[in-house]
Amino acid sequence: MEHRSAPWLRFYGDIPHHLEYPDCTMYQLVAQAAGTYPNRPAYAFMGVRTDFKTFHQRILETASAFAAMGIAAGDRVTLALPNIPQALWCFYGLNRLGAVPNMVHPLSAPAEIAFYLRASHSRAIVAVDSFYARVSEAIMELETPPVSIVVHIADELQFPKNLVYRLSIRRKMPKIVYDSQVIDWHDFISNADVSRLAADAGKGEDVGAILYSGGTTGTTKGILLSNRNFNATALQTKAASGFVFEPGMKMLSVMPIFHGFGLGIGIHTALVFGVECILMPQFSVKTYAKILRTRKPDVIPGVPTLFEALLRAPGLEKTDLSFLKGVFSGGDSLSIELKRKVDAFLKAHGAAVQIREGYGTTECVTASCLTPRNSYREGSIGIPFPDTYYTICKPGGTEDVAPGVEGEICLRGPSVMLGYMDNPEETAAVLRRHEDGCIWLHTGDLGYMDADGFVYFRQRIKRMIVSSGYNIYPSQIENILDAHEKVLLSCVIGVDDPYKMKKVKAFVVPKPGIEPTPQLREELFAWCRKRIAKYAMPYEIEFRTQLPKTLVGKVAYRVLEEEEAGES
Repeated sequence: MEHRSAPWLRFYGDIPHHLEYPDCTMYQLVAQAAGTYPNRPAYAFMGVRTDFKTFHQRILETASAFAAMGIAAGDRVTLALPNIPQALWCFYGLNRLGAVPNMVHPLSAPAEIAFYLRASHSRAIVAVDSFYARVSEAIMELETPPVSIVVHIADELQFPKNLVYRLSIRRKMPKIVYDSQVIDWHDFISNADVSRLAADAGKGEDVGAILYSGGTTGTTKGILLSNRNFNATALQTKAASGFVFEPGMKMLSVMPIFHGFGLGIGIHTALVFGVECILMPQFSVKTYAKILRTRKPDVIPGVPTLFEALLRAPGLEKTDLSFLKGVFSGGDSLSIELKRKVDAFLKAHGAAVQIREGYGTTECVTASCLTPRNSYREGSIGIPFPDTYYTICKPGGTEDVAPGVEGEICLRGPSVMLGYMDNPEETAAVLRRHEDGCIWLHTGDLGYMDADGFVYFRQRIKRMIVSSGYNIYPSQIENILDAHEKVLLSCVIGVDDPYKMKKVKAFVVPKPGIEPTPQLREELFAWCRKRIAKYAMPYEIEFRTQLPKTLVGKVAYRVLEEEEAGES
């Protein structure tokens, strides 16, 4: 049955159809790599490389420090951190204890952070000093505030970078007052005693992390992902890549650790196979170009905007990119035209590879489908990973449609989530049993599959804007705008942007008697800045006397999208 329903298997080439997945935790796989490659670099941060032996010791120290403050198996701890060494120590340290990292964007608005803390019942939150003001404001909204642990990026920088960094942020951030509820990282880690760590009893089926998504409804939900989900993603990614992941290779880990793509592939896949992660805490075109020139990463996973930046990065005009073994795009649709431009750029700079598009959702960690190494089909997002199966169903149902017919993309495999946190109704709506007796994940995305099993993404059923690889849910921004005392109604859409792919625009109808003045616009922007993450902020607020409606009286957001598309 599997082979009849999987015509893509013949395009695997040397890739095995089935893989073996160990019953272990993420920490255990990384510890195994550390034992095998102790002197190999695990990661590089701002020019400083750390070997696996030292990295493993940092993980154990961090785990024991968490244990000393009472964190135990099953407890949830929020990590609001960029791609810095301490983020890796905390993530794997918590996993070693059986505790659950709750991964959030460090630049989330205070109201969003409060939501994440409340929803996850986090006992602690780890944040970087330069962003701690947001956390402090968020905690004031909570009835039972968690303990805060404040880390310092400067601790992992060499002189004089550490001094320059400390001086630069000191002028920008408010003074942090430390007490029993707000703990400096140095005091936190001073309680570490690795010899007192309890035996490691972690299993593959245990919850490994919580990531966030809007699912098919656009309402933010915590996604419970198991150790097995992440480990399977790592093993599948290596197999589907078509080349050997091995020690000595380098992964450009620019995608953020709170993002399924960044965590599942940019960090975990690399570390499991002894590949060095080049950590980038913040993306800049200049730094990106410098790393390509000087560090020569073998593998680059990224969103389309990252590769668009490649085309305009200064200083790469004569750079030889023949060192590249894999360039993978995910997180958003890669346009045919951008692929052509990036492929031409890579070829002109000596690379023997093309950019390969993948597809996935946070509900299955990240990618679960990838363009084969030597079988690109224009417009396709590729074929499923080993042990992962795709089908196209009639929207709203479980009946398969014929090849070439558009429907909802559904999938099943070892990386599919355990479910949504504390939300059995939403879980049941997307994890549905089909007539074959299997549970399939309904993605909320429309697409089709050709006769050979290549998958094609068309559009999202769910209302969602993807900007620079980040998922933005219009309904959430509308709720925030509508809560303003001077707003009657709002509608938020995504507008095409040459760099971000989409940017956020809001249409607002003021309440009767309220004038749509520039002062009101600034007031609404200020209102949003306190409640919406920077990456999701509207770039423009347009006032209207009314908004278009559908026949059933709902705001016709597609009409606004068409208006904007016609003007561009």
